[in-house]
Amino acid sequence: QVQLVESGGGLVQAGGSLRLSCAASGPTLRNYAMGWFRQAPGKEREFVAAISWSGGRTYHLDSVKDRFTISRDNAKNTAYLQMNSLNPEDTAVYYCAADLRTYLSGTDESDYDYWGQGTQVTVSS
Repeated sequence: QVQLVESGGGLVQAGGSLRLSCAASGPTLRNYAMGWFRQAPGKEREFVAAISWSGGRTYHLDSVKDRFTISRDNAKNTAYLQMNSLNPEDTAVYYCAADLRTYLSGTDESDYDYWGQGTQVTVSS
């Protein structure tokens, strides 16, 4: 059983930065593809970014790919989402997720096996 715990959310002004962390407990994170999703108020949860087991491959939602960067440190069993140039449209609860089945997971929620509880990111204008 894998448990994922997000941290690093908070309130930030537009143009600011945050780094989210996703700490995994249980089996090593090394064998899992990881992803970040977000859910804004009144909207469905959407894919943000994904990273392969090794960290060698990543991809990001088009609207964030020049501002957000997903990464991982398997020695620390932790994945990250660096978010720069934040704007109010980025306000959401951010979730990390793990996929035990593939090297690099997809953009659909059903691709992932484990989820964290979420961390709130609020960007003020």
